[in-house]
Formats: sequence, C-alpha cells, structure tokens
Amino acid sequence: MPSDTNPAGDIFGGWLMAQMDLAAGNVAARRARGRCATISVEAMTFHSPVFVGDEVSLYARILKVGRTSIRIHVEVWRREREGEATRKVTEGTFTFVAIGPDRRPRPVPPEGAAPVDAR
Repeated sequence: MPSDTNPAGDIFGGWLMAQMDLAAGNVAARRARGRCATISVEAMTFHSPVFVGDEVSLYARILKVGRTSIRIHVEVWRREREGEATRKVTEGTFTFVAIGPDRRPRPVPPEGAAPVDAR
C-alpha cells in the first residue's frame, strides 16, 4: 500500500523485513511446537525493489535445528501487478530460539513431538 513506501515510492525495506520475520516465525513456532523469539537476522540482501501493487510471496525453509535454536532462510519474490514475470527481490536468514513458559530458552523437541504448553 502507498503508506508502506519509502521516499522513492518503492515498498519500504523495513516492511518487507517485518513480513519475512512473520513468515520465519510461523515456521519456527511450528517446528518448535510452541513459542519462539527472533534472536538474530543475518545475510539480509535486497536484490531489487518491490513496487506498489506488486504481489509479494514469501518462502521459508529451515536450514538448521540446534538444541534451542532454529535457523530459517526466507526468500521474497514479486510478481508484477499486470504480468506473470516473477523476480526474487529479498532474502535473509533468521535465527529463533524456542521459549518455554518461563520465557527462557527451551530445547526444540524432536520432529513429530507433541505441542509444548506455553502458558
């Protein structure tokens, strides 16, 4: 939307980064079976601008699962509003830590484990 643009009229990079954090956070929470918090963002690269009206798609994949952390790579692709051409515009790596009910780091359960009670 126009309110998400920078002074040049392109989509603000901070808005894209927030969307990437949300996408990665969803993947982290599903894999950790509970609450997670972003602890770092690295290798953030903006390849080309996104224009108002473009369709934006985000793709996230787990790179590594540690004892309490999960590293996730996110790519952002744009599709022109009135065309079919797509282009990768942004990518970055996000690290999350699994959070327990005490708001402290907790181990990431093995794949397929039951959800954690995060009251």
